[in-house]
Amino acid sequence: MPISRIAGIVICIIGIALLIVGFNASESAADQLSETFLGRYTDETVWYLIAGAAAAIGGFVMMMFGAKAR
Repeated sequence: MPISRIAGIVICIIGIALLIVGFNASESAADQLSETFLGRYTDETVWYLIAGAAAAIGGFVMMMFGAKAR
């Protein structure tokens, strides 16, 4: 298996983990209050979700379209 596919799998797993952390953080008391009074999540939660989505998508693309084994 080429190293680019292995790296894609690792990045995809990290992205999924960041998404899980972001979703769990969005259920915290601080985020619930922030959403209630300000109408949005805290910046830290938003960055977890953005980074997780970007890493999961990028890792998936690397995994699917990485270098082919010869």
